[in-house]
Amino acid sequence: MDQIISSLVQFWQYTGFANVAWQNIAMIIIGIAFISVAIIKDWEPLLLIPIGFGMIVGNIPMFPGMNIGIYENGSVLNILYQGVRQGWYPPLIFLGIGAMTDFSALISQPRLILIGAAAQMGIFGAYLLALLAGFAPNEAGAIGIIGGADGPTAIFLSSKLAPDLMGAIAVSAYSYMALVPVIQRPIMLLLTSKKERLIRMPAPRQVSQKEKIIFPIVGFLTTAFLVPSGLPLLGMLFFGNLLKESGVTRRLAETARGPLVDVVTILIGLTVGASTQADKFLTGKSILIFGLGLLSFIIATTVGVCFVKFFNLFLKQGRKINPLIGNAGVSAVPDSARVSEVVGREFDRNNHLLMHAMGPNVAGVIGSAVAAGILLSFLS
Repeated sequence: MDQIISSLVQFWQYTGFANVAWQNIAMIIIGIAFISVAIIKDWEPLLLIPIGFGMIVGNIPMFPGMNIGIYENGSVLNILYQGVRQGWYPPLIFLGIGAMTDFSALISQPRLILIGAAAQMGIFGAYLLALLAGFAPNEAGAIGIIGGADGPTAIFLSSKLAPDLMGAIAVSAYSYMALVPVIQRPIMLLLTSKKERLIRMPAPRQVSQKEKIIFPIVGFLTTAFLVPSGLPLLGMLFFGNLLKESGVTRRLAETARGPLVDVVTILIGLTVGASTQADKFLTGKSILIFGLGLLSFIIATTVGVCFVKFFNLFLKQGRKINPLIGNAGVSAVPDSARVSEVVGREFDRNNHLLMHAMGPNVAGVIGSAVAAGILLSFLS
């Protein structure tokens, strides 16, 4: 009988019920909230559902030393997490983004790249704020990249500069990507007048196939020579786009933008979510990172809209840019461009801004990768 009782006691010690802490319960509830928002609101479900379930997986309380947890060397989760820790997954995501992105809007209106560049001020603004908040320069650089609204770039840079903060930075970046419509719309309305919202832009010119093929080659050479440290992201982005536009590698392009990016999205979402173990995630630093991430997103949107308003001072009538596309300078493709379209049609149902907004939107993807390369050059 004593042996039976002893075995039962030992079994109980290995259960989650015996090892649970309130922090684990809190993180599991947050994970369920992520899943609920993704399903009910349809906000970035491809990201929030894997991250939310990963949070639940990572916060199942367990007896230490069982070699199961994500931070235990040799465990299955730990091996999968190396794609995040070592920065393998983000370039593969960029390959898929390149293979599904049409750069025509940017090629036809090169001036729109300035909006994407201006919006990157959110990154450097958050960097300065993080320094003022007491973070080390390398940590501040990793936090600042949240302002680019680009989850893979945030993971790539934080894996190099501040791996200990990666969970909070990644979850913050993906959370604000999902909240693009909620955060950006009130800022856009606050900073623009009704007259500005009604500006109609001329239709972009047709872009030839030759231009589409030349662009990824020229774009890569220009950005890679400027910021060689951004090569893993920029190289894969432009390579994926070349696969799409060349016309002779359709199978490779379809694989890159389909099965490959889907598999990597599942792995990156699940492991990033699982990395938010309560004892490592629920800290004062994490809360501060979420606050700074929100500020960086607000700065990026504000600077993008205000830059268009300033730029319009030098443009002739008929050539002016609708400031509502200024928000699209962040890297959340195509969500921020859709916000431009939706808000624009609230005031003029026949004013379609989506194709114009895609210009600064894809410029923002390039810009965030370049910004990450600059920060990596100075801070690594």
